[in-house]
Amino acid sequence: MFTAKLSQKIGLILSTVLLAIATFAISAAPASASTVEVKMGADSGLLQFVPSEVTVSPGDTVKFVMNKLGPHNVVFDQTPGGADLAKSLSYDKLLFAPGESANVDIPSDAPTGTYSYYCTPHRGAGMAGKIIVQ
Repeated sequence: MFTAKLSQKIGLILSTVLLAIATFAISAAPASASTVEVKMGADSGLLQFVPSEVTVSPGDTVKFVMNKLGPHNVVFDQTPGGADLAKSLSYDKLLFAPGESANVDIPSDAPTGTYSYYCTPHRGAGMAGKIIVQ
């Protein structure tokens, strides 16, 4: 009988602890990532990214939207994380139709700093931009 009561008390204590842990896990709100939009080709017809510089946090997404004078793409040449990170962020495929988009997800463990990118077909025309991760 003593063992049965002890088992019940231990079970009750464990259930209470598990309930408390579960409640905390559910109520702890994860940090919400945001999405920043960058146009590929200015409304005025200039070959540029608009805006040409954006500031984001690790875990955020930069959505590149084909606007005018395609084709366009997004190729990263310099990142604080090196060549492998630059390659993983790049979207080499060309976008042709207005409204097409490419998402670049900044890793949650991305180092802070300036991430430089360009459009391959229009690099010579100066179509380049920067993402600042802070």
